[in-house]
Amino acid sequence: MKRIVVKIGSNVLTGPDKSIDKDIMLSLVGQVVTLRQKGYQVILVSSGAVACGRSMLKIKAKLDSVEQRQLYSAVGQARLMGMYQDMFSEKGIITGQVLTMKESFSTRREYLNQRSCMEVMLSCGVIPIVNENDTISVTELMFTDNDELSGLVATMMDAQQLVILSNVDGIYNGNPNDPDTSVIPEIKPGDDISCYIGTVKSGFGRGGMQTKYSIARKVAGEGVRVTIANGKRENILTDLILKDGKNVPHTVFVPAESGTSSFRKWIANSQGFAKGEVRIDGNAVKVLKGKNAASLLLVGVTAVEGDFEEGDIIAVLDPNGKRIAVGVSSYSSAEAVSNMGKHDMRPIIHYDSLFIE
Repeated sequence: MKRIVVKIGSNVLTGPDKSIDKDIMLSLVGQVVTLRQKGYQVILVSSGAVACGRSMLKIKAKLDSVEQRQLYSAVGQARLMGMYQDMFSEKGIITGQVLTMKESFSTRREYLNQRSCMEVMLSCGVIPIVNENDTISVTELMFTDNDELSGLVATMMDAQQLVILSNVDGIYNGNPNDPDTSVIPEIKPGDDISCYIGTVKSGFGRGGMQTKYSIARKVAGEGVRVTIANGKRENILTDLILKDGKNVPHTVFVPAESGTSSFRKWIANSQGFAKGEVRIDGNAVKVLKGKNAASLLLVGVTAVEGDFEEGDIIAVLDPNGKRIAVGVSSYSSAEAVSNMGKHDMRPIIHYDSLFIE
């Protein structure tokens, strides 16, 4: 079965009064049902909990930004899931909630636990609805926004396509308010259109087009087709998926050819979870960046930083301190320091556990 991940942004789900737009939500639910009937497995990554909670509560007390997010998400997530459950159940479909945090992607065990949970849900006909657990996440452990989360879910679940629904039609080749600009229809591997990307964040969401562009490029580089489109357009999902986006403005990131395994995808997405780092000499850099796959040997390590254990993700830095790779360490930091520079030792990172950036 074809598997797609659909990310629905807060600005798609909210109306002019900043409350949940039930008509938009019903429309998207109906389109997901249609995709299911056409043989697609669909995973939803849905924002909207904080916006939903904010519209339900009128708080007089002064709360800081973390307290507000925790309160609104705690109230709003329950309401949001209730709405999804009611709408899908009318179509005879059961939904399941998956609340996660960035930390939950940091270890292989938790990564596989999440994957297994969603796999069994899909195999039993349940639609997973994923969101960040904002009641527990704190600032330094949060996803940039649900664009980042949807990218991690898409690669983790080996999806063929990730659709990011926002309140814009895609990436423009200029100012969207300028009548002479248009949506860039296709971005191929290696294309650099960063000059067109604005840094303004969206109204309700934490991110903006810069985040969407960065995530889309990365996910497409791992073999997943990524589409950015306007979720408020009528029948946008069915037009994109079933009609190949004909006559609908959108931006597609063409996927790179990739035979990347789930394990290596996890490593590729683990840069932010590194527990430590090793610096290597110039010869080791040449070997790692050569044409043939190679492991990182301790003889090429010149410095070890951080406190890590065997099995933790660590970063690999070149002599100038630039990160060139991440991988799973075969040693603790103490063992790496004791054996640094030695010959005839097992690799500190085996090539099967190494991702060159």
